[in-house]
Amino acid sequence: MTDAPERMFEFRDTEWPFTGIDHDRQIVRAIVFDDDGTLYFVRARRDDEFGKATLIETSGGGVEPGEDLITAIRRELKEELGAEVDVCEKIGVVSDYYNLIRRHNINHYFLCRVRSFGEKHLTQDEAERFHLSVLNLRYEDAVCEYEARKDSRLGRLIAQRELPILHAAWERIGKTVCKNTLGNDTGI
Repeated sequence: MTDAPERMFEFRDTEWPFTGIDHDRQIVRAIVFDDDGTLYFVRARRDDEFGKATLIETSGGGVEPGEDLITAIRRELKEELGAEVDVCEKIGVVSDYYNLIRRHNINHYFLCRVRSFGEKHLTQDEAERFHLSVLNLRYEDAVCEYEARKDSRLGRLIAQRELPILHAAWERIGKTVCKNTLGNDTGI
């Protein structure tokens, strides 16, 4: 683990008008990497209330009731990427908003090293509504992919949220050896 402090960001939704927030959602997300410097993301193909778009996004999702953040990120990465990981460190928290669905997102980002890949366990929505697939990219290609996906309103919101974390994670990947990993008893 590095000694780098957690990053904290807050972003507003400027794509849709604000009509109020009626719920918060605790979310875990990860910058996932392997020993070769490859980064792993999900590709979503959407056609819903947010519009029609093809997006890049970090793997992750909602924290289930009674679940701690470490358990949640491991579960989400297994479901979406089929990855068993070492959770190296918490990168930070991004607070952002989806005005269209009146939601405040509290995104907890982790840096995770892949141990192995196996079978994915996508939810029905992930498979049939969002058509999730795995993207493996080099850092520079991932940045370009986020920039290219700013052609949609949701793509701009996602890039706003994820690019600062991606840059912070890339700095840390060069510094971390992931010898110490976070466990369920860390208080995170």
